[in-house]
Amino acid sequence: MLDLTYDAPKPKVIQGAKSDWELVIGLEVHAQVATQAKLFSGASTLFGAEPNSNVAFVDAGMPGMLPVINEGCVEQAVRTGLGLKAEINKFSAFDRKNYFYPDLPQGYQISQLYHPIVGEGEVLVELGDGTARLVRVERIHLEQDAGKSIHDMDPNMSFVDLNRTGVALMEIVSRPDIRGPEEAAAYVGKLRQILRYLGTCDGNMQNGNLRADVNVSICQPGQYEKYQATGDFSHLGTRCEIKNMNSMRFIQAAIDVEARRQIAIVEDGGEVTQETRLYDPDKNETRSMRSKEEAHDYRYFPCPDLLPLEFDQAFIDDIAATLPELPDAKKARFIADFGLSDYDASVLTAEAENAAYFEAVAEGRDGKLAANWVINELFGRLKKEDHVIGDSPVSPDQLGGIIALISKGDISGKIAKDLFEIVYTEGGDPAQIVEDRGMKQVTDTGAIEAAVDAVIAANPAQVEKAKQNPKLVGFFVGQVMKATGGKANPKAVNEMVAAKLGL
Repeated sequence: MLDLTYDAPKPKVIQGAKSDWELVIGLEVHAQVATQAKLFSGASTLFGAEPNSNVAFVDAGMPGMLPVINEGCVEQAVRTGLGLKAEINKFSAFDRKNYFYPDLPQGYQISQLYHPIVGEGEVLVELGDGTARLVRVERIHLEQDAGKSIHDMDPNMSFVDLNRTGVALMEIVSRPDIRGPEEAAAYVGKLRQILRYLGTCDGNMQNGNLRADVNVSICQPGQYEKYQATGDFSHLGTRCEIKNMNSMRFIQAAIDVEARRQIAIVEDGGEVTQETRLYDPDKNETRSMRSKEEAHDYRYFPCPDLLPLEFDQAFIDDIAATLPELPDAKKARFIADFGLSDYDASVLTAEAENAAYFEAVAEGRDGKLAANWVINELFGRLKKEDHVIGDSPVSPDQLGGIIALISKGDISGKIAKDLFEIVYTEGGDPAQIVEDRGMKQVTDTGAIEAAVDAVIAANPAQVEKAKQNPKLVGFFVGQVMKATGGKANPKAVNEMVAAKLGL
């Protein structure tokens, strides 16, 4: 079982030239809301469409066009908050965040600074050493995404694709509770898992549907504890933000290299400047993007085109009633109901689709045996072929049928693997295949005894050696299995060989 350590994390310690340093990390994760329409328009959110084809007049910032809230986005934000055990604010409001980007036609972003839709929550993050940490979520707010500037199509000009403009984002802001690169990646991974279970974000980092801004600062040992006691952020050092990270591996690398950059500056007598930086994976370095803006730099003010969001407890309760079983609860149930190890339960619950497949296979059958076949045989084969569970040519009923044949003693483990290969490549009913192809395990003791006697008679020298070294009994078992085409019951063969040799 996990060792739950909530308030005493083991920080990542980096050795500097003059002293040791600890990391303090907070993340702002931008998750694209899983809806078919944008936050304030009916334009499609379909990824991969022709440039500038999914753009409504309001997305393009046309004069006189007014935003209209997409209720589905509101419901998804509330659903996410409930999944993170967060406070749902019955009153929230939108603000204008003013800045200029070529791919932001309105000249401002509609966001939520003063009154976010979701308040404080938490994420339980499991670490590689068998411990788990609670990372606090400060808030979740809704905002619209900007478009995309394209700089590599022409040497003399840039292009703008507004398809993403106005797409709904949930910005999930953590407290500075994360203490190392591995923990940061684990937090993003766990958050992605929960969002995918909830169905509020597909978590596709490659398409930019889930990306993180990583805030990194350094402090000397003992300073983090002072921050915890006082709430004074000055103990944590000056933070720098690394923008738009969409890879777990790059998140870890960027944190490490940025921390070392800050340590070098401070130990050389300088001061870290609060700024926004970008990570270059090719050079494994961060570089300055712009000075870090504060809220007043954006001239936030309430959006005059949108009324506040107000809803009652019944609205929240209706959404809560539709929540699925989430990963932590499902994992605990798999361990309790099927007797699985922590590792196996983690693998099977990593994706909701995987868990559903396993449960269908294990229903009414040996849970541990089902887990072994799903993880090792099926998942192993799918991974080798770069497929996911939805691509599996073997249905839960088919794999369950193979497991049932093993449990009844109709087939051995070796025959089962041959049968799995046939079902995987050709399809068919496992029981019928065994019957039609004569694959049923030999359990007739008379037939097994005859095969054992024949093997012993043919190998007198090995008999004497086996009597001196019982470990050599495996030779006879192997020969009997070979003679019976792998159909003999291995347990019966072992027992009979041992009895015949007097072992």
